[in-house]
Amino acid sequence: MRTTPATTAPVSGTRRPVRLGLRENRLQFSLLVVVNVAVGGLVGLERTTVPLIGTEIFGLTSDLAVFSFIAAFDISKALTNVAAGALTARFRRERLLLAGWLLGVPVPFDLVWAPSWGWIVAANVLLGVNQGLTWSMTVNMKIDLVGPARRGLATGLNEAAGYTAVGGTALLTG
Repeated sequence: MRTTPATTAPVSGTRRPVRLGLRENRLQFSLLVVVNVAVGGLVGLERTTVPLIGTEIFGLTSDLAVFSFIAAFDISKALTNVAAGALTARFRRERLLLAGWLLGVPVPFDLVWAPSWGWIVAANVLLGVNQGLTWSMTVNMKIDLVGPARRGLATGLNEAAGYTAVGGTALLTG
């Protein structure tokens, strides 16, 4: 595997060499893959269980109403993805990743204890923002770690990990 020459970057007022590459940053890269597996797993779990909650708990009969949670998720994720680029210019990626996770904390609790279908839809707005920030930031952070020459590999591993988790969790919970 090809590595990029060391560069220097300020770290807490000092300079230390930064090495780009998958091998050189395997621990950080692996942690970011685990983040994507967790994000994908929650989405996969939700895709199989929430329609049942809508029909069996809340008595929804319209398919449009049942799947409104997906539209809420998709719209909020799309808008967050659009905003993520501008946000990285103002905030560190780690902060945005943390913000995404914090916004996702109430989602499982909202899904379990939702008093109405509106709470389910609102939880999916939060989940969309959560995934928009966490997924986007992990892609960017992985590209930062491996360098521009390996950005395709970083993106491919990111997508493979996340969507394998979506499918695997949906299969297990289906």
